Order: sequence, then structure tokens, then C-alpha cells
Amino acid sequence: MSLTRGRRIGVDVGSVRIGVAVSDPDGILATPVETVAGADADAAVRRLHALVEEYEAVEVIVGLPKTLRNTDGPAAEKARAFGARLADELEGISVVFSDERLTTVAAQQALHASGRTAKSSRGVIDQAAAVAILQGWLDSRR
Repeated sequence: MSLTRGRRIGVDVGSVRIGVAVSDPDGILATPVETVAGADADAAVRRLHALVEEYEAVEVIVGLPKTLRNTDGPAAEKARAFGARLADELEGISVVFSDERLTTVAAQQALHASGRTAKSSRGVIDQAAAVAILQGWLDSRR
């Protein structure tokens, strides 16, 4: 299955912060963009809308944190609700969900392995998780 050419935005919806990543136009590599404050959902949706426009994204991939039993818990419900709000805001841009089990754990381990402490990683852990979500989604489409 090949991808339509264009950038994708990856989103890791956390309880406090939202990590954002972007792909190259060919859908090969995901890179971190920024961490958006998540406390005000309206402001977060507006910021993501601005990023979609800035990067001319053709699609948004929202991480869906399912439980290990493949069910939706409170975090998955929050991600679905946020994705639905984003979809309403982004007319003509599809918002899809991608299983993100353990991506934050993997991102934390990678940052720790690179020598970063938990405290110094706080600002980028959500971006790293967004990269993992988007990269996994891109890789599954190749």
C-alpha cells in the first residue's frame, strides 16, 4: 500500500502535554516538532490547526493508547475525543487513529539511553512519543 505524497502530522495526546511530529513529504521519516500545552483543549486544537497549515499536512495521525488487552481506557477515550475535535476543526484533512501502546515507554527508554535524565526529558518526551507513533504508522504503510 503506497502513501499519497504529502506531510503527515503525528500527535501524542497526553493529560498535560501534546507531542507533535511531522513526516517528510515522501512519508519516510518522522521528526519532532513541538510540545503543545494540553490543559486548554481549544487552544491546543487551534495550535495543531496552525501546524497543519504551516506544514501543509495532508493527514493527521493521533496515537490511540489502548490497554494491553486491546481495550479503550480513559486515555484512549481522551485521545478519541481530542481527535474528533481536531477533525471538526480541520475540514478536508483526515484524522486517523493509530495504536500507540508503549510508545511513551519506548521514548522514555530511548531518551534515557541517550543520557537524558527524566527531568531534562520532560519537555521532549511527548515529541519523542509523537515521532514513534508517526514513524510506526508510516512504516506500517510501506
